[in-house]
Amino acid sequence: MSETTHDGGVAVTAPPSPDDGLSRADLAAKYGLTVSGARPGLFEYVHQLWGRRHFILAFSQAKLTAQYSQAKLGQLWQVATPLLNAAVYFFIFGLLLGAREGIPHHIYVPFLVTGVFVFTFTQSSVMAGVRAISGNLGLVRALHFPRASLPISFALQQLQQLLFSMIVLVIIMCAFGIFPALSWFLVLPALLLQFLFNMGLALIFARMGSKTPDLAQLMPFVMRTWMYASGVMFSIPAMLATKESVPSWVGDVLQWNPAAVYMDLIRFAMIDDYGSSYLPEHVWFIAAGWAVLFGVVGFVYFWKAEERYGRG
Repeated sequence: MSETTHDGGVAVTAPPSPDDGLSRADLAAKYGLTVSGARPGLFEYVHQLWGRRHFILAFSQAKLTAQYSQAKLGQLWQVATPLLNAAVYFFIFGLLLGAREGIPHHIYVPFLVTGVFVFTFTQSSVMAGVRAISGNLGLVRALHFPRASLPISFALQQLQQLLFSMIVLVIIMCAFGIFPALSWFLVLPALLLQFLFNMGLALIFARMGSKTPDLAQLMPFVMRTWMYASGVMFSIPAMLATKESVPSWVGDVLQWNPAAVYMDLIRFAMIDDYGSSYLPEHVWFIAAGWAVLFGVVGFVYFWKAEERYGRG
């Protein structure tokens, strides 16, 4: 197409583009373009995570190795830290405050150490989850990968750390006359359920912590309150038996809270004299319910914000 200008020259104009009038969405659809970093479908997201399984495992192992790399005792702190906590709790609650009431004295130390190790597993998973995104922004912004890989790998790191602690726990059990039995195999499904529960919590708090970094400062107080309400240092049924003024629903809340449930399962599996008087009925179903509920809800909740991690 051409036209004559005022000086006699000929100006050539471009023909109209076939894309004129199309919106950005129409243009993207026409040329097969997609939004960079867009959230994939839920099942596709699960498939991507499975494809990154080797990265998740290697990342968790690297974090575990580096955790105490600057300390002279190195990886021994993985076990020494919860043991020192247990020693402090034994002195304060077991000796000074009489929290051993209702628990045979010869099993109180195994009872206490088991509670400390198991609760620390959940506590550390939550605390690591809060910082999973906000503490790894360089990695999140530099590479494209399913962001759920980070909180899952941190929960897996805490599971590996707990397995080291379980070796020490076995030694403590034997020192107090509690020897391996077939019931100890129940620890495996109990830890698996707790891992699924912890993973769900880590995913939930990873999303919350990605936008609210100050949450990491608040969580130690929340976790400390949860620990005191979960029977780490005392038997909840024995404690409630002496408190006639406490409503029955309070006892139900304390006994059915997830941390108490998983501690009860492992104590029941490993400690001979920790029997049905302490273990609530249908506790395995409750443990499985908590694991499935938080595992699924946490995963979906985290996935919903996948495209927003590392932005802003």
